[in-house]
Amino acid sequence: MIRSKIIITVLLFLSYFFANQLFAQESPKNIYYQLQGELKKWHKVTIIFDGPQSSEDADFNPFTNYRLNVLFTHSTTNKTYLVPGYFAADGNAGETSATAGNKWKVHFAPDEIGEWNYKVDFRKGNWSAVSDKIDTGVSAEFMDGHEGSFTISPTDKEGRDFRAKGRLQYVGERYLKFAETNEYFLKQGADAPENFLAYADFDGNFHNDGHGDNFIKTWSPHIQDWKTDDPVWKDDKGKGIIGALNYLSSKGLNAFSFLTNNIKGDDKNVFPYVDYNTWDRMDVSKLDQWEIVFSHAQKMGLFLHFKTLEVENQGLLDNGGVGANSKLYYRELIARFGHHLALNWNLCEENGEWVKNPTTPPQDTMQRLAMAHYFKNHDPYNHHLVIHNGIKFDDLLGLDSGITGPSVQTHRVDFASIHKEVLHWLSASKNAGKQWAVAVDEPGDAQHALLPDTENPNHDLARRNGLWGTLMAGGWGNEWYFGYKHEHSDLTCEDYRSRDLFWNQAHNALQFFANNKIEYWNMTNHNELVGNKDNDNTIYCLAIPNHTYVVYLNNAITANLDLSESNYPYKVMWYNPKIGGKLISSKIKKVQGGQKVDLGSAPKKSQGDWVILLTRT
Repeated sequence: MIRSKIIITVLLFLSYFFANQLFAQESPKNIYYQLQGELKKWHKVTIIFDGPQSSEDADFNPFTNYRLNVLFTHSTTNKTYLVPGYFAADGNAGETSATAGNKWKVHFAPDEIGEWNYKVDFRKGNWSAVSDKIDTGVSAEFMDGHEGSFTISPTDKEGRDFRAKGRLQYVGERYLKFAETNEYFLKQGADAPENFLAYADFDGNFHNDGHGDNFIKTWSPHIQDWKTDDPVWKDDKGKGIIGALNYLSSKGLNAFSFLTNNIKGDDKNVFPYVDYNTWDRMDVSKLDQWEIVFSHAQKMGLFLHFKTLEVENQGLLDNGGVGANSKLYYRELIARFGHHLALNWNLCEENGEWVKNPTTPPQDTMQRLAMAHYFKNHDPYNHHLVIHNGIKFDDLLGLDSGITGPSVQTHRVDFASIHKEVLHWLSASKNAGKQWAVAVDEPGDAQHALLPDTENPNHDLARRNGLWGTLMAGGWGNEWYFGYKHEHSDLTCEDYRSRDLFWNQAHNALQFFANNKIEYWNMTNHNELVGNKDNDNTIYCLAIPNHTYVVYLNNAITANLDLSESNYPYKVMWYNPKIGGKLISSKIKKVQGGQKVDLGSAPKKSQGDWVILLTRT
């Protein structure tokens, strides 16, 4: 009986051990490492090595003077990924706040099932971390040269979790595409607050270092949105910020953005470093806590918009060039967070020389291109790469820049320039030989933009000129900025419910395309078919000629559609973009191609804007 209990206990232990996919192994060279995570396609697989003992403040800087790279190769396809690793203190710093240890990590998100082999390259020497020379410095010994393998099975995720969809990729088209499901992606989300990560529950001395301490957030209004099984750290920290992500996801949104370095910026509380004035040593525990937040966001179906710099600090590192400090910063971002599936790197918010008295040296074309080339050459996953205006994007057009799309900011309180702006950059990039995916990530102006519901519950101009102006031009979506002259602003917002009524309208737009199975990725703007050759904010048309037409009445009560080139009959249905819901019919239910047709009047004239969907019968 005693023996049976022992066997059962051992079996239960092994079951728990393998269910969590944590394997501690010792290689023939006496290299101790752990393979951590679910060994499934698109999931994060982490290898934790026992390497040299070090600390955040070690004389021999572990961030600059060690370079850990791991080459992953799929045994069947020979597909390879060269992935950077990083110093991880005790390996659990997000919980322990450790600053020292001998753990070194690499994260990998495999995109194939079956066997993956890996080989470790571990070098040391002054500034070896930012060197591209193969044999930089000398061998750092420990796990250098170590080889291993693991086997990946299919994912078991579904729904909004991006692991069910695969990596979101720029594929040379106007829309990003998921690698697993081949779905295209339309985004709607929050651009503000830019200091999303200025959070009281994160480790670090930024809370009381005398730089923007009044902007520290608790995200307390969203503690109510935290769920029992959601992540925390240190027993109960993180509930507010995790709840904020839950709320965005619950509204059907799928994106949010944040600065990762705003030293010398408006807020001054967000940076990966140990303190405000040290730019070559990372705060390991704080970055581990960031990773908890980002991982939860991806699980909840929220795209990560990394804004790496802003106008005030574009020249902070290396005077705007891509020298050692910039390379280290980018490398650490890629190593710690690049495995996430749905993200873009934004090289800089409001970039370039356009303010009269810049805080740091503004970047020129060569420096803008250098940033893009660094990510293009060092991000193993080739994530979507964007930059923000500031100055316009003309110097970045073409095949060689590395940029795969602009992150557009506009400057009109009525959002009226957005439709033409999107059309311009879609056309200019295509004509330059590389089609960009265009998003409008700060619609409106700096002072006002998307107002709180208490000031503007209808959000008519944001919806009509901004939201639908973007989508009907062929843009892949929006992230919404909160003007600085209002409560819950770009710096002060801690409650996303301040725009709850607008989030409904943003979700309505996504639902229109999804529920009606509209192939927007095959559609292009055809405003000329509704008599809008000047692309004014009157009537928009997005179409697959001879197949599907979407007409948006922005500032018109009816529309005529030129179907002269089509001989098919079409069903006519209407959609209310403000309140959403099902398609409804009006007096004219069908039209015949081969002529210009009258689409009739809206079902409810009290609603100012309407969407009309024409499908072949």
